[in-house]
Amino acid sequence: MTTVDQRNRTTPPAPRRRSRRDEILEIAVGLFASRGYHGVSMDDIGSAAGVTGPALYHHFAGKEAMLVAALIPVSEGLLDGGKERVGRHPDDAQAALADLIDFHVDFALANPAVIALHLHELDRLPEDPRRQIRRLQRLYVEEWVSVLSRVRPELPAPEARVLAHAAFGLMNSTPFLGGEVDRVRRAALLRDATIHALIGR
Repeated sequence: MTTVDQRNRTTPPAPRRRSRRDEILEIAVGLFASRGYHGVSMDDIGSAAGVTGPALYHHFAGKEAMLVAALIPVSEGLLDGGKERVGRHPDDAQAALADLIDFHVDFALANPAVIALHLHELDRLPEDPRRQIRRLQRLYVEEWVSVLSRVRPELPAPEARVLAHAAFGLMNSTPFLGGEVDRVRRAALLRDATIHALIGR
């Protein structure tokens, strides 16, 4: 009988354990999304997270810092993920577009509270982080515009940009969707609606 050399086995890396800071931020995002930024105090967040005031301020200087911590990494992740998906299909624009749609629909279904926070509270950020987020968003949109222009070369870039923003409106509707339809079906409906909006079939 042949034995397997244990040294040649590759073990997948263990998932990163969520930090207490991550947990507090997730709770804060949920509260901001459901009650609005002004409807939530640091005491509310601390109470929901089971954290005392001093411990809470050890992680975040205040609510504004929580908004920045929630929104900038999301915008960076969307841009990086979008580029990676497009890069998988250098010679197949249709496949790149389908991959982009899958990527964003998965994000939207997993993060409805973050989307609600972005829609309603972005303007509460100071100018510098707000400009940084807007810049990241523009770059992400341009990934979509570039791919859509390859799929539909008859579209001028400004028109492709209009369609890209319309597609985000469809996919980012997840904060307003109830639980009557299961997640798999919701994903399929959002993907189909988005592809129809972008290419008309």
